[in-house]
Amino acid sequence: MRGWRLSLAAAAAAALAGCSAVAPYATQPAAAMKGEPEGERVAICYDRLASSPAQVQKSAQAQCPPATRAARLGTDYRLDYCPLLLPGRATFACVPQKK
Repeated sequence: MRGWRLSLAAAAAAALAGCSAVAPYATQPAAAMKGEPEGERVAICYDRLASSPAQVQKSAQAQCPPATRAARLGTDYRLDYCPLLLPGRATFACVPQKK
């Protein structure tokens, strides 16, 4: 019985430590669709329950070159480029900042 409790406690500790494993990260962006802005595109894998829209935006902005802003184009949940724990792939266009 004691071994079972120890195993349960270890599993809970591992789950809590793994919370940082669900932080948003860069991935391959979706293909450009007709009518979308041209230029560099970036994408972020994220979990909408663990990451706020501001965190996803900040991660995308960090991937864009200087003097551009990350403009969100859309989100898909196809699991081709993002794992099950981070099922959302938000695609952004890096558009020049207006002066």
